[in-house]
Amino acid sequence: MPDRNLPTPPVAAIRHTENTLHNHTLVDDYAWLREKESPEVIAYLNAENAYTEAVMQPTKELQKDLYEEMVSHIKETDVSVPYQYGDFWYYSRTEQGSQYPIHCRKRGNLDATEEIILDVNELAKGESFMAVGALTLSDDGNLLAFSTDNTGFRQYTLHVKDLRTGEILGEKVERTGSIVWAADNRTIFYTIEDEIQKRHYRLYRHTLGTPHEQDTIVFEETDERFNLGAGRSRDRKYLFLESASHTTTEERFLAADNPAGEWTLIEPRRDDIEYYADHRDGLFYIRTNDTGRNFRLVTTPTDRPAKENWSEMISHRPEAMLEDVDLFDSFYVVCDRANGLEQLRVVPFDAPETAREIPFPEPVYSAHPHINRVFSTTKYRYSYQSLVSPASVYEYDVATGDAVLLKQLEVPGGFDRSLYASERIFATASDGVQVPVSLVYRRDRFQSGLNPLYIYGYGSYGYSLPIGFNSNRLSLLDRGVVLAYAHIRGGGDMGKPWHDAGRLEHKLNTFTDFIAVAEELIAKKYGAPERIAIEGGSAGGLLMGAVTNMRPDLFRAVLSHVPFVDVMNTMLDASLPLTVPEYEEWGDPNQPDAFQTMLSYSPYDNLKKGEYPAILVKTSLYDSQVMYWEPAKYVAKLRTLKTDAHPLLLHVNMSAGHGGASGRYDYLKEIAMDYAFLLGELGVEA
Repeated sequence: MPDRNLPTPPVAAIRHTENTLHNHTLVDDYAWLREKESPEVIAYLNAENAYTEAVMQPTKELQKDLYEEMVSHIKETDVSVPYQYGDFWYYSRTEQGSQYPIHCRKRGNLDATEEIILDVNELAKGESFMAVGALTLSDDGNLLAFSTDNTGFRQYTLHVKDLRTGEILGEKVERTGSIVWAADNRTIFYTIEDEIQKRHYRLYRHTLGTPHEQDTIVFEETDERFNLGAGRSRDRKYLFLESASHTTTEERFLAADNPAGEWTLIEPRRDDIEYYADHRDGLFYIRTNDTGRNFRLVTTPTDRPAKENWSEMISHRPEAMLEDVDLFDSFYVVCDRANGLEQLRVVPFDAPETAREIPFPEPVYSAHPHINRVFSTTKYRYSYQSLVSPASVYEYDVATGDAVLLKQLEVPGGFDRSLYASERIFATASDGVQVPVSLVYRRDRFQSGLNPLYIYGYGSYGYSLPIGFNSNRLSLLDRGVVLAYAHIRGGGDMGKPWHDAGRLEHKLNTFTDFIAVAEELIAKKYGAPERIAIEGGSAGGLLMGAVTNMRPDLFRAVLSHVPFVDVMNTMLDASLPLTVPEYEEWGDPNQPDAFQTMLSYSPYDNLKKGEYPAILVKTSLYDSQVMYWEPAKYVAKLRTLKTDAHPLLLHVNMSAGHGGASGRYDYLKEIAMDYAFLLGELGVEA
């Protein structure tokens, strides 16, 4: 954004509070911003929005152009690939001008009459936000259980719709999570979230037509580190209940045709051991990391599920992460991740020696299972995309090894894939570790060492950074911006040990990896050193705050979405949602060593007087994962310390949650604002 006289930013009142622990005093001058119901807080947030609006006013025409560009690259009226389930073919479609999808089905074949089972646009009428959580059909296809969130706080309400009549039944339960039907078409199991901690801690059984106040508590999870989730095997024979922390799991099972029966424990939980079960032909297939961090596959009889009966089917491999196994009647699909890339291997049960790995044509890509609801089949659907190849759905013939393209996302507006190049390079971290980096740029706009450079990162929770196509990015690429995605430690891109190397006492690796990536990209002339912009959200916002504190000189612009920046105050408050479960990722600051490590990188606590890049921070009032006050406090404190004239902006969506706007057009307007900020700061001509 060009230098100019900026309007006067709002000033937050300083109200000094202190907290002393482990011989260190934490000072927080802006704790009062936590008072969400306070008119003073709302007025301050509105003032920040007004200031951001005023600063961004000269970019309004550019924002409009960017929005129209992004819309032009979307096939606004479109339909997903139909999939079979029971007697119906299911799909969703969008209509030009409508914010939300319409979920539909056809009985028997695709030439049949369409039946709309849920129109999210209808649900959204009169609402400023609408998200659908669960969407689950009874076995006979007559009843749809679904859940909705109309605030963005990710608290979902369960509803049941009779698809024969279109009637929404009397069932209505607040704060639900998983929703699973039993085989009798009248029993629903659902999890409930603790109102304060937002932890799914109870599983209930509900019979249609009865008051939900009479529902039976099937299981209650008392360990605050653990969340409950429920699901059902692809063969529909078993229900599974999973208790999971970030590093440990435990599962129970129940025959789907015996909903009133007792749930059976597979294997008692052990710290730092995960396992995940599925069923086929009288055996549980269990993916577990009990003998190695990257998981192995074992089987065990359903009547003897405990560990002493486990028989190894796929051994642990240190060089590849066993991410999933898809079971079918006559074959299974192994989903591995090696060298940071996904691999799919199809294995017939009766001839495992004929296993085939599905080949992928590009050096950098994303491939994963698509919707496969039919258990007895010889076809397997998977999704494929890359930074330059739009999302595609293929159907693989297990017998022949042939794959047929069912649909590739259409990108209107003159998109030509050949104009763009994608690469994978490695950056050398401070300790010598090789960090993967995925790159995409427009060939005819690339000028060695001169381009504006955008770097995205996350690096937490073992989450692997997806390498997919996004038509929105064309607005950056076509203006000559080189885009880089840093697969830093703390993520899962190189397996479970990659996650371990970027959490707890090793968390600093995440930040130094990212800095090393930026330096390597400059050294290899993928961008101009004075034209680097970075982006991250949530835990990636922590990354943005940490690296900006560590190397403010390295970056021209920072875009930080819903950032987790107030690490110490949040992690010392066990009453907040997610705090206790997060001890396994960040550490427990009540322990002296963890306290010191976390304090060393907490962005809010490490702000100091000096020059900072241009920064745009975005949050939402109803964020349930990172409370709005973290970014608000961060910006308020930084205003008192920065000595430069670069913009420092806070934008608060007053009617959304962690993911921002829920409608697809509203979301694009948010992205247009982000891009206008970045392009202005990077000196890119509109």
